[in-house]
Amino acid sequence: MTSPVPEPEALRAAITSGDPARSMPALAALREVPEEQAVPLLLLGLEQSTFLVRSLACAGLGVKRSEAGWEALLQVLRHDSDDNVRAEAANALASYGAERAWPPLREAFAANEHWLVRCSILSALAEHPDMSAAWLLELARMAIPSSDGTVRVGGAEILGRLVREGSAAGAGAEEAAAARSLLQGLQADGDHRVVAAALDALQT
Repeated sequence: MTSPVPEPEALRAAITSGDPARSMPALAALREVPEEQAVPLLLLGLEQSTFLVRSLACAGLGVKRSEAGWEALLQVLRHDSDDNVRAEAANALASYGAERAWPPLREAFAANEHWLVRCSILSALAEHPDMSAAWLLELARMAIPSSDGTVRVGGAEILGRLVREGSAAGAGAEEAAAARSLLQGLQADGDHRVVAAALDALQT
């Protein structure tokens, strides 16, 4: 049998206790709480000092989606002091749909050089079914000049999706051709992981 979900006031007390050992289980328990009760408590989680607590609150707002949660996640993405939290906010924003999330995530990718934030954006959008070929190509073009090899690998993987999905004469063909050209250039990359990702993508 599952344990009963604590009352909202008990959850509030745990979340604001300053003790991650209490805060984090309380935030996790909000999955079982109706959205109208969960969202205000998740927003409280974003105000806590421990980055793991704020990260978990971001993840929760990606599940319990609301306008208040969207606005809060945007603020976290732009202003939180911890890269782990910004990365989790990026991932949560993607759950609101590619059409809505793409503009702020593109802006964040361009503004933030940290590999973790950039990789979170790449991961969230790389296989998103609603990302257009044009958007994916733009994201990949932003990723492959990065000084970080992991980010360049992510860019190469997105180019691989474009090659895979673009038929010779169908939708995405122009982007697929551009992706192939970029992947050929990545075969000379100084990072063996990037070269491997490019070769793998070209074989699809």
